[in-house]
Amino acid sequence: MGGSLPLTQSPTPTFMRSATLNFINELRTAGLRIALSESLDAVQAVAAAGVEREVLREALAACMVKDEEDRYTFDTVFNRFFTGSHPRARKKPLPHSGQGVGPRTTQTAHSERTRPQPRQSEKRPLSRPSVQPQAAETKEKKESPTALLQSAGDASQNPTEDETSQQDKARLASRKALLHKSLSLFDSRDVEDAKDLVDELAHRFRGHLSRRYQRTKHGRLDFRRTIRASISHGGAPVNLFMKGRRPGRPDLLAWCDLSGSVSTVSDFLLALLAPAGKYFRQVHTFAYVDRLCEVSFEQGYVVPHGELDLYARSDFGRVLQHFWQAEGERLLTRNTIVLILGDARNNRRPPRPDLLARIRDRTKKLIWLNPEPEERWDTGDSVMGRYTPMCDAVLGCGNLKELLGTLKRVF
Repeated sequence: MGGSLPLTQSPTPTFMRSATLNFINELRTAGLRIALSESLDAVQAVAAAGVEREVLREALAACMVKDEEDRYTFDTVFNRFFTGSHPRARKKPLPHSGQGVGPRTTQTAHSERTRPQPRQSEKRPLSRPSVQPQAAETKEKKESPTALLQSAGDASQNPTEDETSQQDKARLASRKALLHKSLSLFDSRDVEDAKDLVDELAHRFRGHLSRRYQRTKHGRLDFRRTIRASISHGGAPVNLFMKGRRPGRPDLLAWCDLSGSVSTVSDFLLALLAPAGKYFRQVHTFAYVDRLCEVSFEQGYVVPHGELDLYARSDFGRVLQHFWQAEGERLLTRNTIVLILGDARNNRRPPRPDLLARIRDRTKKLIWLNPEPEERWDTGDSVMGRYTPMCDAVLGCGNLKELLGTLKRVF
């Protein structure tokens, strides 16, 4: 890459850091295992070494090449990523002290003559055609460190249309697969990948609720609002406002089962409900395993406000009894919608459907969401059939698409 650059041609620290991180991603794609600490060391090494090609390559190699077998891969990616002229040939070593720099000795000349000559196809031209000063200046500009880093950054940050199209298709296919994948089959990686998708679904759910409270363009004339708006137009009723039938905001009471079988679904349900709180008059969210505990959803995590044993055995009958005695009088009104998420597996303990019936009689609506397939209801220790007559509706929510569709049907 030539010698040091003048200060005016030196890349900015932000650009150097971006180019280094993109280069590290290329190395990982090529198969090199690079830890986060090694990436940080590489960024600091580039800041200290500068953009001299040889120095830059050796500094990066010292930070990220842990095995000599990986050096070939590193050099190949380096030459491809930082496109431009190849490294200059190393200078010949200086003669030892006491040796002259004049004509070669007879022995040296003899060894030169007896060295096997390359084949005709391997011979290189001894001289190159002269280059015009302007062309040489253009070539030197293209091969400067700034130009090399700029081309590397542009290649990584500005992919072609085909690459962008392929990336978009792959991303859409991945999101569609997560949307339809059974929540019971989600692993930790799927949960992490679905966070952005759940945020988008929460935005859709908020939009669904907001449309219920928009002012209608049809109906009876609202004289008060129309006359108030006409004052700014000299008394002329330019804008007509109508009286629409707007639903009142209900109270929401949500119970989520956090036992191991349905905990992932409960997390997603709370993530969908949390941003939509302003469309309800009051929102109370509870989690349960064998007892009820009030929780909130903060920064992507469920935060309990009391004791909650996630390793206890499920006992929904005890949960109903605890709620009826502690919170029933305070939270249950004719404007309350009760939303229960669970698989109704009670470990063969008393289910207490009579308490669920009392809760239903004192509320506006009671909806049960069950993430298990319907063919598994009432099998084993499931008592879904005992609770179904006490509910206004029992709906399935086996994947994210069904969960969002169920919430839109309920509200």
